[in-house]
This record gives sequence, structure tokens and C-alpha cells, in this order.
Amino acid sequence: MRFVWLGLGLLCVGLGLVGVVLPLVPTVPFLLLATFFFARSSERLHSWLLSHPQFGPAIIDWQERGAISRRAKTLATISISAVFALSFAMGLRQTILVVQAIVLGCVLIFLWTRPSC
Repeated sequence: MRFVWLGLGLLCVGLGLVGVVLPLVPTVPFLLLATFFFARSSERLHSWLLSHPQFGPAIIDWQERGAISRRAKTLATISISAVFALSFAMGLRQTILVVQAIVLGCVLIFLWTRPSC
């Protein structure tokens, strides 16, 4: 079972790294999952993620306080707004826009109701 956790952790790190390059793919949620999987499979990789200068602070803030930085909230809001504006500009069907607005609105509510770092 340890190798399954390790494989899932490595997959999540890979997806998180894709998120660094692609603005609409989330990075931190994948790294949070990787931290969970590494805690069950590799103490070395778990420690590496927690001590990483770029990703470690966001992971620790979430683990300790359920907090999301104001910068991350702002960037997520801008990205979500851009996605919805693009969907609107592309002339997607009204049903799709309504579903998208509800889902993205719920995501924004979740983000902005979390404590800030």
C-alpha cells in the first residue's frame, strides 16, 4: 500500500508543477494531496514538501489554520473571473454559463470565507 501512496503523491506533485505553468490549473490543492500521500509513504518527501521555500508555507498555513493567503485568494478570483469572461465571450449556452457561475461562485465563497495568513 505504501507504493500506492507514494505513486499518488508523485502524481500530485507533477500535477501541481503543471499548475505553476498553467494559470488555470490549481497548484496548492495538488500539493496538499501530495503532502497527505507522502505522510503515509515517504517521510523524506513529506519533509521536503513542508520545508520547500515556495510551497511549504502555504501547506503549513492550511494544515495549521485552514488559512489561504490574500494573494492566493486574489489570484484565484482574477483567474475565475477571466475564465467566466472567456466563456461568456465565446457565447456558450446560457445553461452552461449558469452552471459555471454557480460552481465558480461557490468556489469563491469557500476561498474568501477561509482565514487569511
